Amino acid sequence: MKTKTHFAFFDEGSKKEIRRATLKAVAIPGYQVPFASREMPIARGWGTGGLQLTLSLIGRQDTLKVIDQGADESVNAVSIKKLVKETTGVELTEQTEAATLIQSRHRIPEVALREDQILVLQVPTPEPLRHVEAREYVTKRLHAEDEYSGAWLLLFEQIMKYGKTATGADHPVYVNDRYVMAPSPIPRFDNPKMNHSKALILLGAGREKKIYAVPPYTDVASLAFEDYPFAVESVAEQECHLCGATDVFLDEFIEEATGGSYYQCNDTSYCMERLTSAQLREEAQEHV
Repeated sequence: MKTKTHFAFFDEGSKKEIRRATLKAVAIPGYQVPFASREMPIARGWGTGGLQLTLSLIGRQDTLKVIDQGADESVNAVSIKKLVKETTGVELTEQTEAATLIQSRHRIPEVALREDQILVLQVPTPEPLRHVEAREYVTKRLHAEDEYSGAWLLLFEQIMKYGKTATGADHPVYVNDRYVMAPSPIPRFDNPKMNHSKALILLGAGREKKIYAVPPYTDVASLAFEDYPFAVESVAEQECHLCGATDVFLDEFIEEATGGSYYQCNDTSYCMERLTSAQLREEAQEHV
């Protein structure tokens, strides 16, 4: 006997509770709103916070895209898409432009997002001060007092040790000149995409039971000292060996045979779309 499930897995009461927390997060940019995180049919730490946001917001008319570290076909992305598809029947896509709702782990798409799109980011550790203060009630007080010397101290220690800030990902940001926020483990390359983003950005941490948000056109600045300005990852003079892109986040691969390296777009759907466009242009030119 087949078990009947609610649309988008959750009952309406659960959706309303998550939506209320989401509305509060949108009203107070960068502020971590506690919520009653539900049990999910996937393990905590595998995107339950982002998935709960997606399931509470998605409608029958939506088109969903799910990314895991730039890829649409990874185990995490495929599993989440399967759950959402089976409980909603919504259309799935790998094209960023075609999606109305995008759930992502560790990346913001290369294609600029629009006002009619929502980006949901999966978050493992929402508290940017956790590395300097383990007690939750203390970090809450520090946020209330706008006291972020601990976050600045971490960056200062990196400069003293390495000569530069060494945050590989999750570089803290100042939101709306008020709250320091963990942007999720996106690379530094993606931090500037949050500033004045046209799309609503929602961040969910299921294990930590927190939701926070960056509303459209909100000021988002990466923490940096004046004499050590913020800088994104750079692979100067390198390009994707498939599509030739140079202004995107690239992954480096090592060739086992030669020991040499080559670069490829981290955002796989963006790379494939560029390849398809280039092939169509070539075919059109052949017929001119």
